[in-house]
Amino acid sequence: MASLPAVFAQCATLAVPLDFMDPSGPTLSLAVARIPAQTATPAPDPLVLINGGPGGSGIDLYLQARAAFEPVRRDRDIVLVDQRGTGRSDAGLRCRIPDELAFETATPEQLRATVAACLAEVEVDPKFFTTSAAVRDLELVRVALGVEQWNLYGISYGTRVAQHYLRRHPERVRALVLDGVVPAELVLGPDTAGNAQRALDEVFARCARDAACAGRYGALDAKFAELEARFAAGPQSVEVADPLTGEPQSLELATAHFQAVVRLMSYTAPTIALLPLVIDEAERGNYRPLAAHADILIASIADSLSLPMHNAVVCAEDAPFFASGGTEAEPKTYLGDSVVTGLTAICNVWPAGVRDEDFKTAVASDRPALLLSGELDPVTPPAYAERVMAGGLMNARHLVGPGQGHGIAAVGCVPRIIREFLAVPMPAELAADCLAAERPTPFFLGLHGPGP
Repeated sequence: MASLPAVFAQCATLAVPLDFMDPSGPTLSLAVARIPAQTATPAPDPLVLINGGPGGSGIDLYLQARAAFEPVRRDRDIVLVDQRGTGRSDAGLRCRIPDELAFETATPEQLRATVAACLAEVEVDPKFFTTSAAVRDLELVRVALGVEQWNLYGISYGTRVAQHYLRRHPERVRALVLDGVVPAELVLGPDTAGNAQRALDEVFARCARDAACAGRYGALDAKFAELEARFAAGPQSVEVADPLTGEPQSLELATAHFQAVVRLMSYTAPTIALLPLVIDEAERGNYRPLAAHADILIASIADSLSLPMHNAVVCAEDAPFFASGGTEAEPKTYLGDSVVTGLTAICNVWPAGVRDEDFKTAVASDRPALLLSGELDPVTPPAYAERVMAGGLMNARHLVGPGQGHGIAAVGCVPRIIREFLAVPMPAELAADCLAAERPTPFFLGLHGPGP
């Protein structure tokens, strides 16, 4: 796992029931941290951070994106919880995943074998590691901290957790910030390929509107189509230096590697800026940039997420609805049906867990809400936030970051916007024009960076 910075925090663990229907039975230990405010008289309502994935650590979210929340910490404490099954709360749900295996590039057969081996290693019943249980945990954390009300920040899958907590405990939520919004009723998986393709098409269109980018790369869609055909015909060989010895070694890049790199590079503005360059170099026969990003991005995903907890959530909350949740067939996409095929392979082995009966219904609330989206988000597009507002968040404001990807809390003036919203949570009166002026990272025009 990559090293993370250290910060001062008040840390503790909280024992919670493994099965809330059996409160006297086995318990789990949740890792909880409280980052003190920078004032001696903080607001009584802290901000709790809920990470995405599913499978990400709430504590690591703060350590990785601390700058996004430092303005908030001037006035209020920040509470961090590693959701059951993640980070420092994964005791009993750990298993060994082969270093060479990644969801993005594994075959269905490899996924089934790996998941079966993982399932045999875990020491607790995995059906109790779903969002429904996590929301009950959060409420126990609030009670233990003696907090009357708190504010919620959720990113990606974390927005699903935040909405379900709001459904269960509306009187305990003062305000919420949803970043990269997932509608509560949405089935994650079937629409992933279509969203990824639309985001990629927008990247190509943005390059075409940029004279320097268009002049340097020409018709990116045609180059991308050529690469798709090339990888469909067979793996491509590339010689790279061994990271430990420096000696040359030959790698085989398959269609799955190509798809994974394009998808993962579409997540953030800095890597979006590199995408035309990587596509162009590969089309010219230089696969080294593609191989480097495959190594970095795929490894970072594997290191940051708990596969068992991810499986527990997806196999209880999404896979049972795949047949009615969307379609991978509309129109042709570069991912095809790979996402649903991979998740189905996993959930054919992993048991489905507990899910509240009303879990897949829209959340209605008058709690103040700030919704954040990246214009080019390849997994939770701005239309999802609009859907959540139309579905019942009646006191909400939606902000879209031009040219941005997935999760924009750290972009430009957004940390200040979040702080001002939490200070006086009146979404309609929030001054947020600064976001429209934030320019995304300019496209790289060569291996050394963007143009002058």
